[in-house]
Amino acid sequence: MFGPSLKLDKDLYDRIKRCSDAAGYSSPKELIQHVLERELDKIEEDVRSDEEIVKKMQGLGYID
Repeated sequence: MFGPSLKLDKDLYDRIKRCSDAAGYSSPKELIQHVLERELDKIEEDVRSDEEIVKKMQGLGYID
């Protein structure tokens, strides 16, 4: 995969490494990608929910 790289604090990287090993990930990178994708999905779902609420309220005439 090509793209930007991130620099992490050594203590944080050490924690990620320990957790990735304990959880059976093939690498710390795999754990980081999984965690980031899961969190981004949550945020995107919240944004979609907010947009749907606004549209419903507009449809009901509560907001312009």
